[in-house]
Amino acid sequence: MQIKFGTDGWRDLIAENYTFENVHRVARGAAMYFKKHDKAKAGVFVGYDGRFLSREFAELSARVLAAEGLKVFIANSVVSTPATSLAIVKKKLAGGVMITASHNPAQYNGYKIKGYYGGAALPEIVDEIQKDTNSEENRKHTLKHSSEMPSFDEFVKSKKIQEIDAKGIYLKELARLIDLEKIKRSKIKIAYDPMYGANVGCLETLIPDAAILHNVWNPGFGRTRPEPLPDTTKEISKYVVQNRSDIGLVTDGDADRIGAIDENGEFFSSQMILCLLLQYLVEVRKKRGSVIVSQSVTSMVDKMCAKYKLKVIRTPVGFKYITKYMLDGNVLIGGEESGGIAIPGLHIPERDGLYNGLLLCEICAHKKKSPSELIANLEKEYGPHKYDRYDFHTTHEQKAAVLAKAAKGFDTIAGLKVKSVDKMDGYKFNLAGGAWFMLRASGTEPLLRYYSEAPTMAMVKKILAFAKAL
Repeated sequence: MQIKFGTDGWRDLIAENYTFENVHRVARGAAMYFKKHDKAKAGVFVGYDGRFLSREFAELSARVLAAEGLKVFIANSVVSTPATSLAIVKKKLAGGVMITASHNPAQYNGYKIKGYYGGAALPEIVDEIQKDTNSEENRKHTLKHSSEMPSFDEFVKSKKIQEIDAKGIYLKELARLIDLEKIKRSKIKIAYDPMYGANVGCLETLIPDAAILHNVWNPGFGRTRPEPLPDTTKEISKYVVQNRSDIGLVTDGDADRIGAIDENGEFFSSQMILCLLLQYLVEVRKKRGSVIVSQSVTSMVDKMCAKYKLKVIRTPVGFKYITKYMLDGNVLIGGEESGGIAIPGLHIPERDGLYNGLLLCEICAHKKKSPSELIANLEKEYGPHKYDRYDFHTTHEQKAAVLAKAAKGFDTIAGLKVKSVDKMDGYKFNLAGGAWFMLRASGTEPLLRYYSEAPTMAMVKKILAFAKAL
């Protein structure tokens, strides 16, 4: 089979296509790239989440990388994607890999490639690794040598593979970056849901009195997908109210995305989290720089940057596109609508759910305001920006039919005149009254994603109803 990388690495169904043989092929494709890197002698890092067989897939990857002559460091326990990226930077390595399917359902696993800078591999790196992975030479090598490699224990004994405490490195860095004392002095009550994922056992080391839900590793993720969205965060919403917490934080399966619940148990969009972080960085931390956001990010960002006189750059969906800009210039913040946010001037050029969640708590502590009050203040200044997304699981035939309709275009959508169309990534229809509708095909799953923003949630729902009827 041909292995295809999506917006953020390769993901597939465990046992169907995500097999030890195919992981071997991808690992060797990665090894061929890292062997040519300027920092190849320093080695590479392998991290893994708590999904089914992730440790075993990680050990296989480490063996393949070591068999190609690379020094390999591997996490000694389950770690988040940002912890993997940070370990690469702290150890000054050529890069690394993370075994995770991020927010995908439990039946998936995946393979993320990380650069030496501690962030998503750039598109050209991913393309090179994908090409090598699918080469005939790679296929033949995998079949011939998979049973001939030394065992994991043999590589460890020879010190060609070394285990390190990447989780400890990560938590120590968060303690340095976040004003934990300000948060503690404020008496803010924090609830946290790691969604049975990679950040289980993390927050309590930084905020000992935090109330934590689903704080055990569960490869089945409690029969829900580990993605912080309104329909997957109902338990933490109730928990916040019952526990009388001031804020609820949620991270996805590999903890690079952030979601949040206000003091009333209401989910508030990661679009608003991005805006609150931007406001705090500029007005309180006195930081400057470009703002890099994907096509599906709220237009409130554009209004804020106009006020702050900051440059805004839009990219296709996929953090690797944002990463490219973060490496090329002075970037203040980069973000996606899905809760992936990076602040490269303060941290690594990587999404980090827990870091961003704690920074949100720091904002509440500094301003002495609740999350709902912070959002109300944003809306008072920039106007209401309501947002929602709908994932349409479909067939290839249905998907093609919907995309064909979008390509022809629409005069109106949900009664709103179409003012312009942007085809950077899928189709984004800018509508009258400041609303917009966007649709694109997922890079990792058989589905279409519909996005919408409007001044009222009623209008958002009306636009999405139009989309569902296509």
